[in-house]
Amino acid sequence: MDCLTCENPTTEHWPLDSSLLELALPKWITLIHGIASLNTFPHLQFALRLIEIGCLGWRIGKAKLRVLIVEDEPRLAENIARSLRENAGYAVDIAPDGLEGLFLAESSDYDTVLLDLMLPKLDGLEVLKRLRKSGSHTPVLILTARDEKESVVTLLNAGADDYLTKPFDLGELLARTKALIRRGKGQPSPVLAIGDLELNTVSRSVQRGGKSVTLTAMEYRVLEYLAHRPGAVVSKTELLEHLYDYNWEKFSNVIEVYVSGLRRKLEGSRSRQLIQTIRGQGYILQE
Repeated sequence: MDCLTCENPTTEHWPLDSSLLELALPKWITLIHGIASLNTFPHLQFALRLIEIGCLGWRIGKAKLRVLIVEDEPRLAENIARSLRENAGYAVDIAPDGLEGLFLAESSDYDTVLLDLMLPKLDGLEVLKRLRKSGSHTPVLILTARDEKESVVTLLNAGADDYLTKPFDLGELLARTKALIRRGKGQPSPVLAIGDLELNTVSRSVQRGGKSVTLTAMEYRVLEYLAHRPGAVVSKTELLEHLYDYNWEKFSNVIEVYVSGLRRKLEGSRSRQLIQTIRGQGYILQE
């Protein structure tokens, strides 16, 4: 194809992962053929980027406690993502424009979306309207430089769940994001209780039978994830995707270590295990 032989091609703004391209779903083949038929290198780049986005959505389709940040200012987006990863243990994806943000939000299962208003390609308000029109109930927190009453009313009427005016404190953003996720899961309280086990998702502390239990950061993240899905079987792959974003393959043997540590610290001399192994399927947290 002539477009592949153009001089000095660059993908600086279109980072591609060949391992993801190998996972492309069949429905994307028609799309790439249509765009690539325009016979220019930029169009082929765009088609490949769409395939990668589709594969990202396919790989995270069933992961939970994930946040999507739609923000075109790279430094701000990375600062928010770092705060959410380090202080809350969330897996975070970033979309640099409205079109990509809308695509990811519609095709993937996120627990909340942080959406900037002033975006290239498609503004945040339009992204919000299309997202709600598609039937999505994912909580959306708007990041805006506008704080006029009319703007706030417009956002809330369009389906926004909350908003923050720039510049904002990252601590407040984190607290509001956690609250949205809890409400989205039907858990308005920051304390998750399973039997005599209690997790405070604000202080990230754990108690069993009224006694404090000291956990490592990774042990806490595993336990909190299971506590958000009490009584449900959670596979090792799902836990790995939550803990390590897209680099989870190289950590495939660590889940057993964390679960073993949790059992040792939570059970003590108790005969019944809170975290049970379902052979060939995963783990389940129940009373």
